[in-house]
Amino acid sequence: MFKSILCGETLPQDNIHAVSVSIPTFKDVIAYEEGKNTLITRGYPRFVLHPYLKEMTYFLKEKYFIKDTQEIVIVSSEKFAKIITQKYNIQSNINFKEDFGIVLVDKDSSNLKKVLSFIQHVGCNLSSRYAENFLFKNSLIKCFQEEKLENKDSAFKIIISTLASAYNQPEKNICLTTSGMNSIYAVLQGLQDIRRGRDTIVQLGWLYLDCTNVVKYYSKNSKVFYDVSNLKILEEYLQIQGDRVSAIITEVPTNPLLQSVDLQRLRKLCDKYDIALVIDATFATPYNLDLKEYADVIVESLTKFACGNADVLMGCFILSENSKYSIEEFTKYIDSPYIKDMQRLAIEIQNYESRVKKINKNKRELVRYLHQKDFIKKIYTSDLSGVISVTFNLPFDEVYDNLNFSKGPSLGTEFTLLMPYIYLAHYDLIKSKEGKKLLEKNSIPIDLIRISVGVEDIEDIKNEFDKLDLR
Repeated sequence: MFKSILCGETLPQDNIHAVSVSIPTFKDVIAYEEGKNTLITRGYPRFVLHPYLKEMTYFLKEKYFIKDTQEIVIVSSEKFAKIITQKYNIQSNINFKEDFGIVLVDKDSSNLKKVLSFIQHVGCNLSSRYAENFLFKNSLIKCFQEEKLENKDSAFKIIISTLASAYNQPEKNICLTTSGMNSIYAVLQGLQDIRRGRDTIVQLGWLYLDCTNVVKYYSKNSKVFYDVSNLKILEEYLQIQGDRVSAIITEVPTNPLLQSVDLQRLRKLCDKYDIALVIDATFATPYNLDLKEYADVIVESLTKFACGNADVLMGCFILSENSKYSIEEFTKYIDSPYIKDMQRLAIEIQNYESRVKKINKNKRELVRYLHQKDFIKKIYTSDLSGVISVTFNLPFDEVYDNLNFSKGPSLGTEFTLLMPYIYLAHYDLIKSKEGKKLLEKNSIPIDLIRISVGVEDIEDIKNEFDKLDLR
């Protein structure tokens, strides 16, 4: 059933709005990370500039007579363009008259890399569907991606009501954003404003790369506790520094080892020291874990399980009904999703619950099957997620190259998706002695494959892994 997908093909295939890309061999992975893979021109939108946005920059350069020594950087809104220009003291005498944000940066300036990193970390990317519409209006493309879209008038309501029901929270407490990282940015920025005088954010667990970067950015005194199972160390820290901590942020379960903190104990610590608890529930989804009695704010990347098709970049945050905070304190830092992205997600999110249940069932059966296999070294799994991570008793490149599942970034897709997680998310750590020591200290294997289990026939998934019996 499963067939190898050519390097550089979009995942899902033939979809211009895909957020993942096929990286089918280990050599392809290394070449991509070393900047030598010319076949890969697509990727996760916060990391790789979408081809439609590239076309927009060419058009805008001509429209506004921009010098070759300057780079146009497009962002989701004028609000974020202003945030960036003020933050990096960027001056421009050009009055851009567009409905989105434009930042003009000198190519030889150190600011260019900083601006691109900022956009990646805070998720203020312009939608590929907005770019598609822009290019079509300016006769730069001839047609739109064929896709099913919900009616404009009902799309927002469908998404919000689905999330409200899933999280058992009022609709007014839910906010949609341009990405999961945009939600995290807005929540942490808002908490820093609210809790002035508390200048520390605590990261609990080995969190997703950009979440870690945002924590560092918003708190010069940020503190990291990688081991979610050892709350004693955190408690000892809070006994001394608790009055300086504005928020604790964690994932349940964590990425990529699927570990979970003792939520009851953590909630008591937050109450004792008056600390806001922010939980990223992307891996768990609201259908595997009810977080309303623990979290002050829940964050989810809707790009993952809620979408299921890896073709919408969107996020949300949910303010707990019992929270003492006001949602308006966070919404001023978000950008709202583009309407066509909401129309697409409104179609996909209607299958959210059934998709998660099918993935959960497949995941449980796959774990039972893999536990019987000699080629398996270790399985990292949790009852709270349809994602597992696996290490093997076979050479990593042989395993990776010989499995014909889709292989690339992201998770939560209806199609089974493999990711060489450390190579794609933490390649810099692999390249240094200090980085390798950090991974080893936290028991994170470099040769680990993260498997986002899909909804395919479980026997077909097993049969694909059976190929490793012959190695």
